[in-house]
Amino acid sequence: MDRTDPEAHQQPDPFGTVEAFPHRRAFDTRWNDNDVFGHVNNTIYYAAMDTAITSWFVSEYHLDPTGSEWIAVIVASSCRFVKSAVFPDVIEVGVRAERIGRSSIVWRFGLFRQSDGALLATGEFVHVVVARDGDRRPVPVPDDLRALVERTMLRPEADAPSAHRASSPNPS
Repeated sequence: MDRTDPEAHQQPDPFGTVEAFPHRRAFDTRWNDNDVFGHVNNTIYYAAMDTAITSWFVSEYHLDPTGSEWIAVIVASSCRFVKSAVFPDVIEVGVRAERIGRSSIVWRFGLFRQSDGALLATGEFVHVVVARDGDRRPVPVPDDLRALVERTMLRPEADAPSAHRASSPNPS
């Protein structure tokens, strides 16, 4: 393997196209999203993922972010970069649920350049549902949210790569 070739370190992603994601949201890059290295800064990918999942909560679940009895907090996140985006690229962010536990949901993201469909990055967020008031301890995922995620966002187990299933126990 040529260690100087960045393409040599990339592994194929099981979610290679935006169509593999049930919820998609376009994210326009801005001129000031580019950093001194001439590409969109890594923090922008996280903003794109956060915007995509929050838009799903608001548009599909009809969550009132300021008035709900519970909130979903991100307790873990990751992003694997594949290719650079540059202004004025539009990033198409795909979202799907990987797992749903008692009080948590694991979301998987695919970030694609809208103009050519190139995979730019993949990411993962772990949301834990907590009470808005008081000590913000974890609470069960609301039944209506669980039903919506299972019906519209959860990746069918039959479609999941076997290696991924084996290494991904259900969170609590």
